[in-house]
Amino acid sequence: MKNSLGSILFLLISSLLYAEDFTYDIRVDNPNPYVKEGVILTLDINQTNHDIVLLFNFDIKKSKNYSFTRLDSIENDTHHNAHIKYIYLLYPLKKGALDIEFNLLKKVTNDDSITYSYSGDRDNVKALVTEDTKIKLPPLALDVKAIPKDTLLVGEFKLTHTIKKHNLKAYEPIPFNITLEGTGYPPLVDTILPKGGDFTRFTEKPIVHSRAGIDGTKNRVVYPIAISSKDSFTLPKIGLKGFNPKTKKSYELTIPKQRFEIKKVAITNLIDKQDTPIATKQDWSWLYKLLSYILIFIAGYLTALTLKWQKKDTQKESTTLEVKIKKCKDKKELLQLLIASRDKKFASTIEELEGELYRKK
Repeated sequence: MKNSLGSILFLLISSLLYAEDFTYDIRVDNPNPYVKEGVILTLDINQTNHDIVLLFNFDIKKSKNYSFTRLDSIENDTHHNAHIKYIYLLYPLKKGALDIEFNLLKKVTNDDSITYSYSGDRDNVKALVTEDTKIKLPPLALDVKAIPKDTLLVGEFKLTHTIKKHNLKAYEPIPFNITLEGTGYPPLVDTILPKGGDFTRFTEKPIVHSRAGIDGTKNRVVYPIAISSKDSFTLPKIGLKGFNPKTKKSYELTIPKQRFEIKKVAITNLIDKQDTPIATKQDWSWLYKLLSYILIFIAGYLTALTLKWQKKDTQKESTTLEVKIKKCKDKKELLQLLIASRDKKFASTIEELEGELYRKK
């Protein structure tokens, strides 16, 4: 009870401190999720002091206790009446009380500074002058519920597998692809094949396709695997335990046991019966080939070096602008840079950026 009253008091004090410039609202669609259940977190910021120009930089603090992805950033910024909405998909990774912490930077400027930043030539873009203040927002508390023991998948998933053949020769590799598809926390499993067994495993990194959205993360993960053995063997049943937070029920995805018949190969067929002949004379042709390859390499390198120096001056200007474009942190900074470049080829881009930032297009 004391902690709750303290949090409420802190929120009230924070609101009073920020009320002179802006108000904010942080909320989640589910304050009591399960471990690895997706939560939508939304922050709304509204400017209340219309005498200044307000800009904001916001993000969730990184932590090993949760993961997150920004889904959208909606800005309705008319300099003196900023309305900003940030939307995140967040996954809690531990049970119990969990605090989500934030980084918020308030940047105050004025119309003269913005106008000044638009001036200058393409190689001398004038930086926007702002007065920056770090705002300490109170953490958002989640009460995270535990999932059943030995659960590997959280969400709604299905499993498919392909095995090309079950009759092979000794030591012949058996391709074995396993695919997990569905919506939920990305289904990355350390090992799928059962431990032990009289066979050799060959595994590669899983091929992951994940796309985060307002309804969660849609996943397709392929596990490329191969196995081999010198003798016939049975691969036991494979079971992956899952939990669906929506239905609050556990389930199991399975691959039935597989029998592989291995045809033994005679050892004599694996041994080279022909002795390697002893060289009767020295063959120096390899040396001539090696020298010719070295000469060709040196000639090619010198040619490339010459072309590089010839193109250096002509590429310098475009490379400088390209680097500046890549360093732009947001649409406003990009707009300022393109205007300052005075290059007609950016006219349509400038018009689109101005429409989006200032005319609500």
